[in-house]
Amino acid sequence: MTKLTIDELQKIRDENRATFTLRKGESRAKVTVHMGTCGIAAGARGVMTALMNEIVLSGREDILVKTTGCGGLCAREPMAVIELPEHPPVIYGELNEEKIREIFREHILSGQPAEKYALALGSETIF
Repeated sequence: MTKLTIDELQKIRDENRATFTLRKGESRAKVTVHMGTCGIAAGARGVMTALMNEIVLSGREDILVKTTGCGGLCAREPMAVIELPEHPPVIYGELNEEKIREIFREHILSGQPAEKYALALGSETIF
């Protein structure tokens, strides 16, 4: 196996910088896509792919994307949670590729929750 040079490593880093930025660091928005077995069976991979494509097409590098397991509402999968600074999180359900594209444009880019797809606003408190 050949060793990579510093220049080759830097090129790989630069090519993947947007993907890394989506996973960590400062963000304008945080999106959590539920990728449990039920979510994947319901189409969460397609939702994630469409979301990632929208982010790349928008040129934004300040959107944090994470995955999690089942959200507990299997009948409403695929689901995603969008959090913007100083706004309550919004939980979206029964998603597909077109819905997540619309939610991306309305909620993440414009700051207005896509109410017609929302399941809940805010988060529950456990005492």
